[in-house]
Amino acid sequence: MATQPPMRILVDADACPVKDEIYKVALRHKVPVTIVSNSPFRIPRHDLVRRVVVDDGFDAADNWIAEQVDAASVVVTADILLAERCLKAGASVLGNNGKPFTMNSIGSAIATRAIMADLRAGGDIVGGPPAFSKADRSRFLSTLDETLVRLARRAG
Repeated sequence: MATQPPMRILVDADACPVKDEIYKVALRHKVPVTIVSNSPFRIPRHDLVRRVVVDDGFDAADNWIAEQVDAASVVVTADILLAERCLKAGASVLGNNGKPFTMNSIGSAIATRAIMADLRAGGDIVGGPPAFSKADRSRFLSTLDETLVRLARRAG
């Protein structure tokens, strides 16, 4: 019987507004967290939290994360294309707003992203995503907790 890799959280961290929430939930569940970014910033001093600073090349953080993920990984990102890569590798993927990306939802998210890019390229003025709210933060905490509980049940 093959052993299950250890559960862990990988964070696309440069623009992540929920890092403190990730630390809170991860430490409660005793799950390691890797913060991946293009530039260093402060992280908690804890054995379960580590920082990986990649070069500033295009998609360097995304590429590093995508190369590390497996079925025991939870990835936190707002990047739809990274989410797709991680889902294909079997990871659980959460948006910063707490909404999970799934194989059923990723196609429409990619299509919407492409449409918006085309509109912007054509000179249309289109709004961005809604402002990050307290409800988003609360949803994120709940969804991350539920995801870690589900993965722990599956592993053991």
